[in-house]
Amino acid sequence: QVQLVESGGGLVQPGGSLRLSCAASGGIFSIYTMGWYRQAPGKQRVLLATITSGGRTNYADSVKGRFTISRDNAKNTVYLQMNSLKPEDTAVYYCNADTARAYYWGQGTQVTVSS
Repeated sequence: QVQLVESGGGLVQPGGSLRLSCAASGGIFSIYTMGWYRQAPGKQRVLLATITSGGRTNYADSVKGRFTISRDNAKNTVYLQMNSLKPEDTAVYYCNADTARAYYWGQGTQVTVSS
């Protein structure tokens, strides 16, 4: 069983930055593909970025060039650096672990972009 705990969300002004963290426990973090998703009110959860065990990254077009996913296997943590934030980035952000046998989710962290 893998447990994921996100942190780092909050209120930020348009154009600002936030860094989200997701700490994993209960599994072999270094071999998992990790991802960040978000879900805005009344909308489906969407994939933003993934990073493989080898460090290969992939991004949704909506965040490419503004968001950066990274991982620190020594700390069992994956990060999402978010720059140039826009009001439409407001959502609950979720961390995901793909163990190849199952998907695990964190509880989510709220990001609100507003002046």
